[in-house]
Amino acid sequence: MPSLAQRAFAEWLGTALLLAAVVGSGIMAERLADGNVALALLCNTLATAAILVVLILLFGPISGAHFNPAVSLVFALRGELPWAAMGLYLAAQVLGGIAGVWLAHLMFDLPVWQVSSHVRTGPGQWLAEAVAAFGLVLTILGCVARMPSAVPAAVGLYIASAYWFTASTSFANPAVAFARSLSDTFAGIAPAGVPAFIAAELLGALLALAVAWWLWPQRAAAQQA
Repeated sequence: MPSLAQRAFAEWLGTALLLAAVVGSGIMAERLADGNVALALLCNTLATAAILVVLILLFGPISGAHFNPAVSLVFALRGELPWAAMGLYLAAQVLGGIAGVWLAHLMFDLPVWQVSSHVRTGPGQWLAEAVAAFGLVLTILGCVARMPSAVPAAVGLYIASAYWFTASTSFANPAVAFARSLSDTFAGIAPAGVPAFIAAELLGALLALAVAWWLWPQRAAAQQA
């Protein structure tokens, strides 16, 4: 059984590598796409989905590979993550996200400290984030209930899809939303838009938790026993 320190480090490192991939691939895609935003988004999508599969396979056995405060909150509410550990996970995820963004900036010779000017706001974007987080959490809980080994591939595939069917390009993660506000690049979000994104993500995650309790009651009963 990994220690709490090992689990927290896995969450920090996994979230850092996730953000490095999200922001770094966005920078690379924008530089190479020659103004073709659709192509840049596709490249950003593929890199993000691929790294998620790898990171979940790598760190899942250690920490559960949440990399997402909304996911950690859901597992705490399900009684599968102690609240004290949840607080440590949250801190590790936020700090890891910041580290990943800064790492991406350094790799591409950009100023480390940035604040995004990319405005993402409005009812459509907020609804998109609620849908993105709802689908992500429901994907995780459904796979955990029926086929846990499918989680890495299912999460990667869901995020790849949600990049394109949501108006917000599916942040679906409060730590990601905050970290991306510190990058004035392709993947950035202006800080003013972050609180609404986070609220929508948490709402979507909680709705997914409620639906999962209803759809997979045997699993819920086993957890209560």
